[in-house]
Amino acid sequence: MASVSPDKRRKMDSALEQLKKCTVVVADTGDFNAIEEYKPQDATTNPSLILAATKMPAYQHLLDQAIKYGIAKSGTEEEQVTNIMDKLFVSFGLEILKKIPGRVSTEVDARLSYDKNEMVARALRIIALYDEAGINKDRVLIKLSSTWEGIQAGRELEEKHGVHCNMTLLFSFAQAVACAEAKVTLISPFVGRIMDWYKENTAQKSFEPQEDPGVLSVTKIYNYYKKYDYATVVMGASFRNTGEVKALAGCDLLTISPGLLGELKQDHSTVTPLLTVQKAKSCDLEKIHLDEKDFRWQHNEDRMAVEKLSDGIRKFAADAVKLETMIKEKMLNVKNSH
Repeated sequence: MASVSPDKRRKMDSALEQLKKCTVVVADTGDFNAIEEYKPQDATTNPSLILAATKMPAYQHLLDQAIKYGIAKSGTEEEQVTNIMDKLFVSFGLEILKKIPGRVSTEVDARLSYDKNEMVARALRIIALYDEAGINKDRVLIKLSSTWEGIQAGRELEEKHGVHCNMTLLFSFAQAVACAEAKVTLISPFVGRIMDWYKENTAQKSFEPQEDPGVLSVTKIYNYYKKYDYATVVMGASFRNTGEVKALAGCDLLTISPGLLGELKQDHSTVTPLLTVQKAKSCDLEKIHLDEKDFRWQHNEDRMAVEKLSDGIRKFAADAVKLETMIKEKMLNVKNSH
């Protein structure tokens, strides 16, 4: 049989397979049954994704188990609910880890976004729950909001406890610089939510991938990190279409919803790495240092980032409240049935 020419083979490979050659592909979902067919390296969850998955019949048993665990631990109702939430998030993480070779990201309650010490304490509780289940902390990334307090919580967790952090809700260059200086493991700069803001707040209602403000933001951050040899890696997140994903090919990691992973699997167009260390080294970004007051000022100068960070925290917090309400109703049923 004649050998297939490299060009023909490239045409046969899906965009997803091509992307995996230059970028670590991560699944962004709580619905772990949806990830097997895409064979991602890692997976990420957040309160909204866990809430969506918890409503599915397939995952009711995880909620039931978490409630039994929380009730058995006793304490005030508030303490029980907190224990159940942590247990539920970790239970999803454990199931996901059975299906991926890499790491899972588990988020600390967004309502703690301005409380450094509480974020550290909650993160260590989550890590302890994984440890009880036999999972080494190296397979877990703790997700924290990229507020100044969140970034400093990340610094402390990495430095003092060897806990790997994933800084999320990252929209400004100032946030990215502060994260690199805090030496966190990974950042999740958002792409789609940045584009959403520009569509809502400017005259332009559509963007080609190469001029997409979210794509440009992540490209700038990636170039800055690689130019100045920061160890923190960049994981683009929050995609609205596959064009945005392909425009960031070459980024360290990209976390992508199952819906878009499915589209990339069906797509047979050519994917070329657009982000490279070589290109980054020749970019003309100046190195900057940010203390707390500089960070707050520079972040505040970016109206989009200020609005999207606070909006993102509110949305995750609202979904955490919905999840708590669900838990309290179920707890009542369990207690009444005994």
